[in-house]
Amino acid sequence: MAETLSLALGLLLVTTAILPFSAAGASSTRLKLANECSYTIWPGVVSGRGTPPLSTTTTSFTLEPGESASIFIPAGPWSGQIWARTLCSYDYTGRFTCLTGDCGTGSAECASAQTVPPVTVAKFNMSGNGGLGLYVVSSSLGYNLGILVVPHGGRGGDCMATGCVNDVQGGCESETRDACNRTCFAFGVLKYCCSGAAHTRPESCKLSPYSLYLKSRCPYVFDYYMYADTRNNTRRFACISADYAITFCPHPSSVKSLTKAVSRPSGATKIKRVIVIVAVVVTTVTTILLIVFNILSPGLAISIASAAYTALALLYAL
Repeated sequence: MAETLSLALGLLLVTTAILPFSAAGASSTRLKLANECSYTIWPGVVSGRGTPPLSTTTTSFTLEPGESASIFIPAGPWSGQIWARTLCSYDYTGRFTCLTGDCGTGSAECASAQTVPPVTVAKFNMSGNGGLGLYVVSSSLGYNLGILVVPHGGRGGDCMATGCVNDVQGGCESETRDACNRTCFAFGVLKYCCSGAAHTRPESCKLSPYSLYLKSRCPYVFDYYMYADTRNNTRRFACISADYAITFCPHPSSVKSLTKAVSRPSGATKIKRVIVIVAVVVTTVTTILLIVFNILSPGLAISIASAAYTALALLYAL
């Protein structure tokens, strides 16, 4: 009897501890891309080095104004970049090019993240298995349109919206106004790029007029010059077990605040999770009693309990 009870307790406790988290971690991450621009865009979605590439059927597409599409990142570590290409077309030879955001492949599918500036980029780094996801909207390659990243269903103190919802084009210098090309790319001067042997320390990297203007319009967007200004609000954002909505040309009126956390569980979600946890405890106790009093064999009781745990884990993850 003691041996049977120990077996039941051990297996049930392990199942109780692991199943809810494994079910949540095994699910894919959803990236919902929405086009709120007044023109067609060609999203670029490219995996980073060391992570599996996504299928061309999910990364080579267009979004008309008002359209949206979802990409599902398989469970496991993944990093990548997402941006929007604009004014794209095929020439008489069949070569595909874009005025902004072109990736230089000559086709609608981007093989790498080597985009041609200027372009606004959303970057992601996900640990997988329901773990931590890091994300940032970057203007280090210039700016071609606004991007807003909003996490959904995740948790964490830095799990909040980020991006730029303001029009940046009008205030750019005349030399950099072509889709707000970053100063260092417009002039090809290393001092504006904070690169080269003379710019290895933060104090040697001075804020350019472009960076000052961009920071005033988009304080939460990442730029090479961010570390030269200790007063800025730029940081990386992080969520645990979140899906993400990526909006191109987000309308300012649709965004209440980029500093407001948007992914905390609702009251109904919290109640549902409490109910699931209570159900797990009740199932565990009931199974142990069935085994102790020889109502069911240990193997059958544990099989039934495991099925119940799986169903509860899926409900918890919804």
